[in-house]
Amino acid sequence: MPKSREIHLVQRPTGAPTPENFALVEREVGDAADGQVLVQNLLMSVDPAMRPRLTAGQALDEPMMGGAIGRVVQSRLDGYAAGDLVSHRQGFREYFTSDGKGLNKLSPDPDLPLSVHMHALGGTGFTAYGGLLHIGQLKDGEQVFVSTAAGAVGSVAAQIAKLKGCYVVGSTGADDKAAWLRDEIGLDAVINYKVQPIRQALEEATPKGLDVYFDNVGGDHLEAALRRMNTLGRIPVCGFISGYNSGHSNVGNLSNIIYSRVMLRGFVAPDFMHLWGDFLRDMAGWLKDGKVKYQETVRDGIAAAPAALIGLMAGENSGKMLVKLAE
Repeated sequence: MPKSREIHLVQRPTGAPTPENFALVEREVGDAADGQVLVQNLLMSVDPAMRPRLTAGQALDEPMMGGAIGRVVQSRLDGYAAGDLVSHRQGFREYFTSDGKGLNKLSPDPDLPLSVHMHALGGTGFTAYGGLLHIGQLKDGEQVFVSTAAGAVGSVAAQIAKLKGCYVVGSTGADDKAAWLRDEIGLDAVINYKVQPIRQALEEATPKGLDVYFDNVGGDHLEAALRRMNTLGRIPVCGFISGYNSGHSNVGNLSNIIYSRVMLRGFVAPDFMHLWGDFLRDMAGWLKDGKVKYQETVRDGIAAAPAALIGLMAGENSGKMLVKLAE
């Protein structure tokens, strides 16, 4: 019967989350009973979309939820054996038992690191792939803007657009991230929005306007992009980072949606699950060929998970934020 440490939300944050909002709790996890598996988590994902659930959705004094990859260490459930790797949503804890609901067997590509299944070859990569190609209806050679372009989703979206022969502008909030976007993945223009006012910088960087804006931010980025949208442009809305802590975001020119006949649509990955097979094929090939690059920021140990989430919201990560729980 292993002991497991887990992260609980003990108070709801007002504004940006703080360490006091979380607690590290240790408890015993039972062995696998009939019809169950015991899973040890290896890697855990930390994502911006976790922030809204801290305000509403995540229960207090219960283990937090998040994407993870684990290893089955005991099995009394048909179809699972000790050693099997599984992906699931039972993150923010070291061990858990399951009846199999919500577990997905993982067959990692031997030519790629396991961690890529947590980002480029996993949920964030799929979000970028479907959000850009299906929701955004990207066409070859278009004019594209991606906000938080050095993040786990944004960096994949920007690189897919480049693979489609598009002119791509990315925004980020740090010089080192801007250098990576410019020098490593070859974006056509990069804006550090903490140095350059986003409205003026985007206008200068998009002389032909914008056909697609992949929005991870909302707020002033969305307002700046709406000023540059070409007729019949598309804005797939993936995230709303500017409003996650405050709960609101001011955009003063939404009427541009009408005058430029812009399609603005929010989405979640289940909207395009029919593309999963195509995504796995395309992304695995791009990764192996070096056509899609990635960065990881990895924190060690379950106790580091709250700081990882707080740091993510403050922009301390480069690429995907992960917490390593075991070898």
